[in-house]
Amino acid sequence: MTTRQPPAPDAFDHRMAVFGTDDDLVAAALPFLREGLAAPGEPPPVAIADPRNLDLLRDALGRDAKDVTCVPHTDWYTGSAANAVAQAASYLTAHAGPGGRIHLLMEPVWSGRAGRSARETTEWIRYEALANLLFAPMATTALCAYDTRTAGPAVVAAARRAHPGTEVYQDPVRLAAELDAVPLPLPPAGAQPLAEPHAAAVQDWAEGRGLPAADAELFGAAVAETAAALAPLDGTALLWGEAPACVCELRSARPVGDPLAGFVPPPPTEPEPGPGLWYARQVCAYVDIRDDARGATVRLQYA
Repeated sequence: MTTRQPPAPDAFDHRMAVFGTDDDLVAAALPFLREGLAAPGEPPPVAIADPRNLDLLRDALGRDAKDVTCVPHTDWYTGSAANAVAQAASYLTAHAGPGGRIHLLMEPVWSGRAGRSARETTEWIRYEALANLLFAPMATTALCAYDTRTAGPAVVAAARRAHPGTEVYQDPVRLAAELDAVPLPLPPAGAQPLAEPHAAAVQDWAEGRGLPAADAELFGAAVAETAAALAPLDGTALLWGEAPACVCELRSARPVGDPLAGFVPPPPTEPEPGPGLWYARQVCAYVDIRDDARGATVRLQYA
């Protein structure tokens, strides 16, 4: 069991604990939660974890358990990595102390979306890396808990690169660029071109591919919003796939250029950077962005 704790009391403190037994989990989490309980000016710490692990922590905390907010991790991690960003930001706004002060113990759901494939794992590691930038202004202390019995050695090794204080930590922008250097698979030969990716046209296509009407409406809106944010488009949109994995690829005549694109909500008084990418990341399972010499390719996959 290893725990890394970089000294950053007045900024986002992004720690990582690796454990392989119940005892190691308690040994890593208990001091962290007690640190939060003792921190002046902070609300109660929050433990977001597997329900079984929450029971272990309650038992270990004893009387202090009543002062720790416990959240089953399946209630917190309900969708894409971008959903996790939005969930954390919303919780900090509503519950954190001054400057975002709060202790969060966070155990990802590796048996769910984040753990089903290498593709999903890559998306999660990107979120872990970019969290260092997204929450940099906040005085939040987060301990990301990685159980080797569920996450596995490859996932843990990748996650170490996204956490300050480990011996292999990498700059978030550099790590995200490395992940994005992997070329996207070519669209299938039967992909359907769409000259004007309006919401209604995409919705009709998605319903024809078996997506329920409500989901097709969300996907159509995500494509239309993204197209507006990327304008001017370079060529036609391409659509392919069957429900639930409906895909749309858009080409922009200009690069996106921002690794945080779509992870930060646009200011309400400023329509740029495009609200479409924020909306698309909330709606779609994946939003892949690849800049090149001619502009950018943005690929949206609904599920």
